[in-house]
Order: sequence, then C-alpha cells, then structure tokens
Amino acid sequence: MARILAFGAFLKNAACLLDTDTPDAPRWSSVHGDLSDPASCVALSASIQALLGEVGHRIDAVAHDLHPDFFSTHLALQVAQEHRVEAVAVQHHHAHIAAVLAEHCLAHPVLGLALDGVGLGTDGLAWGGEVLLVDGEHFERVGHLLPLALPGGDVAAREPWRMAAAAMHACNKTDQIVPRLSPVVGEQAARTLTTMLQRSLNCPASTAAGRWFDAAAGLLGLSVRQEVEAQAAIALEQAAKRWLQSNTMETRPDDWCITEDGQIDLRPLVVSWLGKDQLNEPSKVDEAAARFHLSLADALANHTASVAKTRGVRDVALGGGCFFNRILTQRLVSQLEREGLNVLQTKHLSCGDAGLALGQAWVAARAALTACSPMATFTL
Repeated sequence: MARILAFGAFLKNAACLLDTDTPDAPRWSSVHGDLSDPASCVALSASIQALLGEVGHRIDAVAHDLHPDFFSTHLALQVAQEHRVEAVAVQHHHAHIAAVLAEHCLAHPVLGLALDGVGLGTDGLAWGGEVLLVDGEHFERVGHLLPLALPGGDVAAREPWRMAAAAMHACNKTDQIVPRLSPVVGEQAARTLTTMLQRSLNCPASTAAGRWFDAAAGLLGLSVRQEVEAQAAIALEQAAKRWLQSNTMETRPDDWCITEDGQIDLRPLVVSWLGKDQLNEPSKVDEAAARFHLSLADALANHTASVAKTRGVRDVALGGGCFFNRILTQRLVSQLEREGLNVLQTKHLSCGDAGLALGQAWVAARAALTACSPMATFTL
C-alpha cells in the first residue's frame, strides 16, 4: 500500500490524495486557480491540511511539479520534511499522460501525446508539444514540436504577435517582421523584437503546442494580444470551424516534415502563408486556420505511428490543455485509429492542468511500490 499526496500544477491548481488500496477513489481538493494569485496559494495550503486530516496525517510520499520555484513545490517539500517522507518531482507532461493511465487502469508502456502551453522539461527548457514513451515512473522523450523562440519570455504567451515574429524568424523570414507587424504594433516595437530575435536576447526556446497556435493566430491576423488565456487558440479554432463546416480538406504532406531526431516541423506551412497577400481575405484566413489544425494533427499522428511501430506499442494517451480543441482532437484520434492504434483520453478528469495531480500521484506511487519490491504493482 502507498498513500501519495500530490500538489498539482501551477495553473488551475488542484491537489489529490491517492491511496493505492482504494485507487479508484482518489480524494480531490477544489480547483484553486493559478498559483500566481496569493489567495490560491492560501487555498492550496488549507486544502493540503484538510486532505492530511482525512487520513490522520499518515502519508508515504508527496508528489510535485519538476519546477523548483513553484509555490506548490516549496509547500510539498515542507510537508515532506514535516512528515519525514520522500518528495517525488514529476515532469509536467509525464504527469499529464500518467493521469490518463490512472483513469484507464493501465500499467504497461504507452505512447503519450502531451500538448499544452508550458511545462518545465528535464533539459531545463519549456516543453509543451511532446511525444513521450511512458512506462510507469519512467518516460522517454521520443519526439517534440520544433522549438520556437519566446521573445520577451513569458510575455510572448500573452502577445501572439511576438510568436508570429518568432515563427517568421524560424523560417528565415526575419526581414518580413517589420513590414508585416509594424501596421499592427508599431514600427519601433517590430524593430526591437527583430533585434531581440537576431541577437537571441531574452528569447528562450519552447516546444509548446500552445505557442504554435499563438504564432498561427498572430500570422493570420486573428489575435495580437490576449486578454484571457487561450484567446488566440480559440479564435484560430473558430476560424477553422467556419471553413470546415462547409468545406472538406486534405492536408498536403509538404506542409510539414519530421527531422531525423524526431522534431515535428511546421515551418513549410508557415512559409506558404508568408508569400500570400490574399490571407487578408476572411475566407482565406479561415482556410489557413483549418489547414493548420489538420496539418498539426497529421504530423503528430504520422510521427507517433512510426514510433509505435518501432517500439511495439499500440496504446496512445492524449493529455494536456490543447485537447480541449475539438478539431485537433478529432482529427488526431481519427488518424491514429486509422493507423491501428488504440487512443486513450481522460474520462472524468480534465485533460488540462486541473487533473494533473492524479498523474503526479500515480507516478510517485509506482516509484514507491517499485522501491519496496521490484515486482510490486497496483491496479488503478
């Protein structure tokens, strides 16, 4: 038996207490919200004490995000010290896939597609467009989206025009940033960002699918600055939906490519947009938005099917907030099933960060039981 207290994600935080004797009944806190808000931090602390009280303060380990600076990580380490138990750091996207496995009671290796806005990777960079081979408490990164620069760091996630510039720079079209973006954000801002990209000043890299959605929305003129989370991605999905409601579309294999080291590269699609003035026409914008969704799904499915065949795996789990996007999800599921793969999604949990804590607890429980006995296992 192992009893794990998991502290959840930074965004849409919720904590979870998992007892492997009753794995089908994890105890959940309420959803606290983002831990950038001090009130959410206070709420998480209170929820942790309440969950501990429910089990007489008897736990075997705590689980937390890999990021060392999150409030949830600091709180988890404090609780672990107070209760003299192990603290297990779980990589964000590993936890997303593990949450799906927990709901489906699976313990064998699967491929996981983890698509979201951000999560600290094991290499110290921002991940979010990941293909993982997950085997219990272990995982291997077997593919990911091509990294894009984040000009200005975190602010790039709130201003899609910056990601549009990053995409142009990645396509060796840096000279188009100023003429294309000056009418939208002003010449000085466009020139400053160009210099940042050229000199790699405050431009950390990210593989996040969310940032590719932002880049596409920015390039297509659908979003400049976001007032709420995922506003650009939602606008892009709505544009794609308008087109697909009355049109069919086949993707073009030359809109994307897969590098030898497993990077999924959408730059060919972006380059095809940059030479077209007709993207100012609403119908062409909608068509381009649809092509982005389908190309992304097909590229991911193609690489995943290839890895599945090589590794002898037939189950694919989908996790992360990008799977709230119905067009992406439906296309990806369809393409994976066409390849003979079994697709797993969350059933009752959120596919986003609100359900992440169960995955953290599942990974830590597997690690704890393996440490007790290499042959030990449990069924969720």
